[in-house]
Amino acid sequence: MPNETAPLLSVVPNTSVDPKPSALSVTVKDHRYHPLQQTLAPCTLELAKGEVVSIIGPSGCGKSTFLRIAAGLIEASEGKISNASKRAAILFQEHRLLPWKSLLNNISFGLQGQKLTKFQRMKKAREVAYAMGFSEDDLIKYPSELSGGMRQRGALARALAVEPDLLFLDEPFSALDIGRRRDLYRQVLHEVDQKQCSVLMVTHDVTEALALSDRVLIMAPDPGHFAKEYEVPLPRSERTRQNLMDLEAGLLADDRIASLFNMSNWEKLV
Repeated sequence: MPNETAPLLSVVPNTSVDPKPSALSVTVKDHRYHPLQQTLAPCTLELAKGEVVSIIGPSGCGKSTFLRIAAGLIEASEGKISNASKRAAILFQEHRLLPWKSLLNNISFGLQGQKLTKFQRMKKAREVAYAMGFSEDDLIKYPSELSGGMRQRGALARALAVEPDLLFLDEPFSALDIGRRRDLYRQVLHEVDQKQCSVLMVTHDVTEALALSDRVLIMAPDPGHFAKEYEVPLPRSERTRQNLMDLEAGLLADDRIASLFNMSNWEKLV
C-alpha cells in the first residue's frame, strides 16, 4: 500500500552549475477569504531569472489566488513575498482594455509611468503592435471594434510594451484559436530569451504548460497546495506535439495526478 503522505516527487538540486539569481520568492503559510475556510495551505515558489513556471490544477484549487498573491494584487493571510524585479506586468484571461481608448492608446497606457515623451510612448507602442501583427488601421479602433483574439493580443502588447522582467499570466490564451495562440506563445518566449524575463503562468491546459515551461507545479485542492513539481526534460526548441503528448502521458501516469483532472482513463475522449 503506497504511503499517501509521501511526496510525489523529490527534486534534487543540480549543484554542478551556479543557480540563476532569484526573480521572485513566494511563501504562503496560510490564506483565507473566510476565517473558517482555508483557501491555500502552506506552499512556496522560487522563480529564477529567465525561468518560466506554470501552475496547473483543477478549477477552484487556488491557482489564480496564488498568482494574485505572488503579483502583489492581494495579500496572503500569512506569508512573505520577495520580488527582485524592476518592472512587472500581468495579463488576465479577460483583456481589460480601456473601452474609451483606441488600441494604440491602450498599448501605450502602461508607458505613462516611464520617463518618456508622448512621441516616444507612441513610437514604442507602435513597434510592439506591429510585432503582434496589428496594422495601422487597427490602431485607431476601439476595443468594441476588435475581435476577441485581437483584444487579447492588444492586452499582451500592452503588457510587453513596458518591457517587464517579470510577467504574470493568468490563463490569457484560453479563448484564442490554436494558430493565434501559438503566435502569442512565440512573443512571450521571445521576451524570455531576449530579455531574460521571468514568467509565472496559470493554465488549465497541461500541454500548454509542458510546451512553454521549464517547470510545472501541480496544485491540488481543499485547501490548495502544490502536490507535485515536474521539470520538463526537453529544451523548448526540441518540443514537438508528439513528444509533448508523451510527456503528458507520463505525467498523467501518476494516478493521483490523473484524478485531479478527472483523467484516470485519459486515453478515451468520451
